Amino acid sequence: MANDGLFGVHGAALAVRSQRMGVLASNIANASTPGYKARDIDFGAAMRTIEAGGTSQAAIGQATLYRVPLQPSQDGNTVELAAEQTAFAENAVAYQTTLSFLNGRIGTITRALRGE
Repeated sequence: MANDGLFGVHGAALAVRSQRMGVLASNIANASTPGYKARDIDFGAAMRTIEAGGTSQAAIGQATLYRVPLQPSQDGNTVELAAEQTAFAENAVAYQTTLSFLNGRIGTITRALRGE
């Protein structure tokens, strides 16, 4: 996928960002669940694995790690709501940026095929 000449690494980046959004949303949803361990996907590590020839799913699996909280709670929950919300917002902006790039690329190809 990373060597796809048409979309480059952007298709893989969209897949990783989508999975990361799901992980972060799960963290936020479980902010008050006792014993819940927050996770995150290291986007850079996942993309390096993909660029080295790995699949998106394998890269995501290897890059998914547990978060180390700055202030652990007494019930064992490691979700820090403010940090999770910030990471979610940053990831959402990056996801939208990647999606906009791909939409632009598809629009260019469509215009070229129509002869415009």
